[in-house]
Amino acid sequence: MDINGEEEDEEFEFSRDYFLAKESGSSSRKKSTNKLSDIDVVDEQELRAAASNIEPKHEKEIAALIDSYKNKYSEWVFALRCGFSLLMYGFGSKKTMLEDFASTALTEYSVVVINGYLQAVNLKQVVIALAEVLSEQVKPKRRVSSGDFPRSNQPFSSQSIENLLAYLDGAETEEEDCFVCVLIHNIDGPGLRDSETQQYLARLAACSHIRIVASIDHMFAPLLWDKKMVHRQFNWCWHHVPTFAPYKVEGMFYPLILAHGGAHQSVKTATVVLQSLTPNAQSVFKVLAEHQLSHPDEEGNFCLSFSGMPINDLYSVCRERFLVSSQVTLNSHLTEFKDHELVKIKRHSDGQDCLHIPLAAEALQKVLQEINQ
Repeated sequence: MDINGEEEDEEFEFSRDYFLAKESGSSSRKKSTNKLSDIDVVDEQELRAAASNIEPKHEKEIAALIDSYKNKYSEWVFALRCGFSLLMYGFGSKKTMLEDFASTALTEYSVVVINGYLQAVNLKQVVIALAEVLSEQVKPKRRVSSGDFPRSNQPFSSQSIENLLAYLDGAETEEEDCFVCVLIHNIDGPGLRDSETQQYLARLAACSHIRIVASIDHMFAPLLWDKKMVHRQFNWCWHHVPTFAPYKVEGMFYPLILAHGGAHQSVKTATVVLQSLTPNAQSVFKVLAEHQLSHPDEEGNFCLSFSGMPINDLYSVCRERFLVSSQVTLNSHLTEFKDHELVKIKRHSDGQDCLHIPLAAEALQKVLQEINQ
């Protein structure tokens, strides 16, 4: 008796019955008539309002976890002083943690923030701001022959990004530990993830007077860089710092799948953005908002008769109220406003750059009420 033959016949019968069953089952099943277009999408503001009412969980545990990372602040500062850049990864928003690190452990250094979660980021404006900040730091230590200024006598705003990067790498300082820290929330975000921008960021990180502290959240973020960028330019020091905190601010700038997208910036979005900024930045915005509300004839879209608030006037008022100490400080606030689309700028017929908040008077009043609470 051939036992092996019987086993092979049984396996063959089982395989045949299996495929016959699958064939008969698939022919009897009806195809679904549902379509993606049949989904009843809701208004984006209603969906965001419903999402904001979801009760948060494990707040105490999340706060304790984030607080535990403070023990590593001194280690992180030491790595920056040694020439490394810091890359934070792990599940959860790292925005609050990194801003706390910058405000408590990097008080000896200037810090410039880039919000990579925005849909568009003006990288050249960031590099100009860095050059201006570094210039203020080395100004008291310059010697006539030091050659700290860019090769041309043009202001930083009219310099090419190549010249600006050369300045950031070559400015001479008496202190070896002199650098400007660039804090990048979501270096893998939509406004920064293209190849050209990443190349410029890598070159920026390689400048002798620049240090980068960045966060990533996409699982494929390391694919943005080649071996040279990782080890020779960014010189990353990787830190696993999961926070499990919700992406509240970052999520405000991503369209919701089951919602209609709004064409105008909402009061809620503006409020969330302003609440994430420093008190001084909020006060500067209030000055501009109060001016716009007191000039109702100028409200609305940009047109031939629009004047807005000149930047020089805003600087004068903010200087009188001790909100800013220099034009560089005001420019950094305005750059953040423009990146978040809180403010628009138009050059008036007399050559002045004028500022306008793209919100109706009623909406602007609600924003002021929210941030004043």
